[in-house]
Amino acid sequence: MIGDIVKVIVDRPLGSQHPQYKETYYPINYGFVEGIMATDGEEQDAYILGVDVPVKEFVGKIIAIIHRYDDVEEKWVVVPQDMSYTKEEIKKQVEFQEKYFKSKIIMQEG
Repeated sequence: MIGDIVKVIVDRPLGSQHPQYKETYYPINYGFVEGIMATDGEEQDAYILGVDVPVKEFVGKIIAIIHRYDDVEEKWVVVPQDMSYTKEEIKKQVEFQEKYFKSKIIMQEG
């Protein structure tokens, strides 16, 4: 799925707070890929990087998968089709939420 183009429906736009954990602020857009079910029984979650304004939906390229060792779900990292990020850049941008989990970032080599 890395390299695939997907449409993300944003339910937590940049600048919003988590509905349950009010101390969690979203410095990036976050949402789900409609119609693709994840291992937690919900639609697949996705972080959107490279978009600096709140959006309602976004079409972009999957560049990485965040595999959580201590959770049942993975997160996809979606960016504009002409952008790329290093693992370190991704980690820095998703740390606001991933700091609560033990995870690794999987990217296509080469």
